[in-house]
Amino acid sequence: MTEDDIQLAHRLADAAGEAIRPYFRAAFTREDKADASPVTEADRGAEAAMRAILDAERPQDGIVGEEYGRERDDAERVWVLDPIDGTRSFVTGRPIFGTLIALLEAGKPVLGVLNQPILGERWLGVAGRRTRFNDSVAGTRECAMLGHAHVATTGPKYFTPEQFAAYTRVTDAARDSIWGGDCYNYGQLALGQLDAVIEAGLKIYDFAALVPIVEGAGGLMRDWAGRPLDHGSDGRVIAVGDAQLMEPILEVLGG
Repeated sequence: MTEDDIQLAHRLADAAGEAIRPYFRAAFTREDKADASPVTEADRGAEAAMRAILDAERPQDGIVGEEYGRERDDAERVWVLDPIDGTRSFVTGRPIFGTLIALLEAGKPVLGVLNQPILGERWLGVAGRRTRFNDSVAGTRECAMLGHAHVATTGPKYFTPEQFAAYTRVTDAARDSIWGGDCYNYGQLALGQLDAVIEAGLKIYDFAALVPIVEGAGGLMRDWAGRPLDHGSDGRVIAVGDAQLMEPILEVLGG
């Protein structure tokens, strides 16, 4: 990964934002995909804009995108794109969705961008560096005890019954919990506004960009077995702002 890659990631986020903003709180076409999740003209236009830049400037790199699938995904370097993470928020006019852009090297996330194009908020995570939030440094807050933690997840429908029971054990032990937020929750965690995010059923484009962001802000991301996240992870994700909070959450999730 190079400084050019970081600048490219910013330009990808800019291009996606330009494609998205004209549709926000405006008329657009919405469809439901095979898994019943919504997709819009804005999703497709934003991913197409990013792919066009990558095809021109990084033709040797792989691409994995939510809307247009995989190209050269066996390459050493793979860009992972989610043009609108939180499409349900987007279609209902709530500015808590985001564009996610990740770069994987040897299957591991080394660069991540979370861009909220309506509020003008952008998180940049780079392996080995402090996470940036716009023009400042992001940082998580200390919270080592589950009983003091504010926990978030997108919604109960994304868990199996067994997973939801495990998640509920965590929230019953926590100080507070909230629903909704998709990728925006991880941005809030990186700013010290939340202490943990727990989810299941995620795809690589849902979490790859978030790992460098959370960990560069002082947090930790793992799967439900406590393993680091990479291209082979099963989509069960835990993010904590204080690394000491990971073990109590893993213990409660495991029953």
